[in-house]
Amino acid sequence: MSDPARSFAESNRLQADLHRMVPGGAHTYARGADQYPDDMAPVLVRGAGARVWDADGNEYVEYGIGLRSVTLGHGFAPVVDAACAAIADGMNFSRPTVVEVAAAEDFLALVPSAEMVKFAKNGSDVTTAAIRLARAATGREKIAICNHPFFSVDDWFIGATDMSGGIPADVVQKGLRFSYNDIDSLHALFDAHPGEICAVILEAATATAEPAPGFLESVRELCDAQGALLVFDEMITGFRWSEHGAQGLYGITPDLSCWGKAMGNGFPVSALAGKREYMELGGLNTDRDRVFLLSTTHGPETGSLAAFRAVVEAYRTGSPIAAMETAGRRLADGVNALSAEFGVDDRLEVIGRPSCLVFVTRDPQGVPSQAYRTLFLQEMLERGVLGQSFVTSAAHTDDDIDHTIDAVRAALPIYRQALEAGTLDGLLRGRPVAPALRRLAQPRRLLGS
Repeated sequence: MSDPARSFAESNRLQADLHRMVPGGAHTYARGADQYPDDMAPVLVRGAGARVWDADGNEYVEYGIGLRSVTLGHGFAPVVDAACAAIADGMNFSRPTVVEVAAAEDFLALVPSAEMVKFAKNGSDVTTAAIRLARAATGREKIAICNHPFFSVDDWFIGATDMSGGIPADVVQKGLRFSYNDIDSLHALFDAHPGEICAVILEAATATAEPAPGFLESVRELCDAQGALLVFDEMITGFRWSEHGAQGLYGITPDLSCWGKAMGNGFPVSALAGKREYMELGGLNTDRDRVFLLSTTHGPETGSLAAFRAVVEAYRTGSPIAAMETAGRRLADGVNALSAEFGVDDRLEVIGRPSCLVFVTRDPQGVPSQAYRTLFLQEMLERGVLGQSFVTSAAHTDDDIDHTIDAVRAALPIYRQALEAGTLDGLLRGRPVAPALRRLAQPRRLLGS
């Protein structure tokens, strides 16, 4: 794995095919080739635990691990076995199945603050359903959206990003932004739009920021005072901070919460959960106008719900969060110690919650840098480490962490050389990676062209 003479020829050929057939060359922007160094975007074949293999036969320790959707490791046998057993009896029917009952019971037992749940496939399905429900419940249209990177592919959120093409201006204007851990910025929105805000949506915590003392409590109180619903996005925090979600960890009860990613260990399943008085607006037990909440053909397919139940069992009988946090602490300590040893600890560091680490790359002036990030990615890929972050899973072993620390040890002299020279010339082999959500494509050379 540590041989720096890797070939990416087959991955590059396949990536060129993807660019010809798939807009952007990937089905998720965060997975795009523009997120990796030129001609070094592996096209993967399989995974096991925390390791993956690409079309050229290269092996990697993987971080980020399914865009944070895999906490138990790739191919985790109890989850795969449960899903396969369910699939063998049929995946989709014209009536609910017993696994829907059992999965709902499992979920509501895990999240005591939720009184009802509805399953879907993607995170965007349920965040958008939450916003629709909040608008119906309050009769208001505007949304207070925290300045987190991502909530949904739908217009209400994407309209406020740099990729707002095709979204009507009046939709964009209904999304109002406030800052995390800044309760005054949220107060200012309510003051500027009295009686117009239907909901406040935010992540209770992020990879790099814990809630300041009293912040979440103040958000809850402000929503109650202003008649707005509080919506927690638990996509990342759920099953990574706690299997009970951030709401369980911090003791704050939202009106609605949105789940996905790790709840299926990579299987496609998400959930909208919340208080009965709101959730029933999308049901049959209401005398108000009904809300078209969620109605999807594949939302309750048996394989993913069985996978979710197996994940719940793994968390019940084991300690996956403790395992990923242990691996994360060891990795962060090791990398940060090396950065200090090489005298670049103010230019490259690992930060964040141990189960959701990110690495920060800075240029010679100390400014966060995509170009220096690309150099670090390039050198790590050459040494068998794949990841846009250092997000761990319970499957990351001591050997995986040791290999990663060794890769960093080999990469840091090159990173330091670039810092000392004040230039990446002769070190970076292509163009820097670019933010996934950006207005202009500014295309890099298409792989294989």
